[in-house]
Amino acid sequence: MQTIKQLWLASMLMLLAACATTGQQEPQVKRISPEELERLMPKPVPNISLEELVQLSKTTPPEELIAKIKASNSQYDLTPSQSVELSKQGVSPKVLDYIYQTREAALREGFADEINKREKAKREEQERLRREYQLRYQPYYDPWWGYSYGPGPYWRRPFYGPSFRYGYGW
Repeated sequence: MQTIKQLWLASMLMLLAACATTGQQEPQVKRISPEELERLMPKPVPNISLEELVQLSKTTPPEELIAKIKASNSQYDLTPSQSVELSKQGVSPKVLDYIYQTREAALREGFADEINKREKAKREEQERLRREYQLRYQPYYDPWWGYSYGPGPYWRRPFYGPSFRYGYGW
């Protein structure tokens, strides 16, 4: 009697161990390396130099200066101290705000493009894995009987209907 209890207890413990699952894994965050970040950052292209900007700001209104910056497709990467210095030299706050806003927009667009590219690659990989799974684990599909996993097309038939296993009809 004691051995039966021990055998029963051992089998229940084995069953519980078999049912145990591992905990949720934390999602892996793929970090951007400094080299990759440098590659992603938009490069400033000052077609109008800062000295020219100061000279033009003394003679032209801010709206025309902004239009010239847009037309020349100039992009600046100004530090806060450079912005303060340009403001002291007479560059309008509207022009400095426009320079800042275009820089931020370029950064957002660059990062959004990179995120979209990575998401697209991730979706393509998931689709490839799904197709591979379907080809590997669902080799046969019969439109009348569904997927078949056994030796013939009627291996997993429902319990009702004609029986083809033992040679009997209904």
